[in-house]
Amino acid sequence: MLVDNLAGLPELAALAQNAAWSVPLTVAFYLIALWLFRRSGQSPLVNPVLLGMAGVMTTLHLTDTRYEDYFNGSQALHFLLGTATVALAIPLHQQLQHLRRTALPLILSVGAGSLTAALSTLFCISWLGGSELTMRSLAAKSTTTPVAMAIAEQLEGLPALAAVTVIITGILGAIFGLGILRLTGIVDPRAQGIAIGIAAHGIGTARALQVSHALGAYAGLGMGLSALFTAILVPPVWYVLGPYLVTG
Repeated sequence: MLVDNLAGLPELAALAQNAAWSVPLTVAFYLIALWLFRRSGQSPLVNPVLLGMAGVMTTLHLTDTRYEDYFNGSQALHFLLGTATVALAIPLHQQLQHLRRTALPLILSVGAGSLTAALSTLFCISWLGGSELTMRSLAAKSTTTPVAMAIAEQLEGLPALAAVTVIITGILGAIFGLGILRLTGIVDPRAQGIAIGIAAHGIGTARALQVSHALGAYAGLGMGLSALFTAILVPPVWYVLGPYLVTG
């Protein structure tokens, strides 16, 4: 009925028709994964994002469905992703007094962390013999997906490769991040949250919010500031160091 009513608007009609299966498919697999996550006692190894992705990917493969068709029908979820990101301001506001007292150390630590993430990525790719295209694509992998894709495009890399790597990085950070921080003796929720936000972006921040609002607030702050610093620092870092890393 909705598609018939949109007959005069071909693009909206196509979107509605695609969304009729792609959005429910995504939501259904995520709810199943979330149920498994809760049944496991919220074990980080049972990551709902990872399990949901696996379910959708398996379904697309078994039904021989093109990813482009699925992606086109999921635009509503992409829109809501932006809304969810903005909603991270709520736990930030709840921790506003604490954030004001530690503003300068937070800004300096996020700036240092963002620069370290970019440099370590470039040097590791160079050391492992990766191509220049790979460096251009992954230089900004330690930030949220939209920013990483925009920077990869600016550096004439592959935005799709940047997006996949950011998602994988986020999932690994959400699964192992807190455990690694605790093993290294970092137990302050402020330091943990900032580290998770820088290294694991949105997926890591979602995991931090499941642990506590304070941890999630600092993770959201780390993610937001990291996106800003990465956008500012990565392009000049690449243009200065890139030629030496490629030829080296």
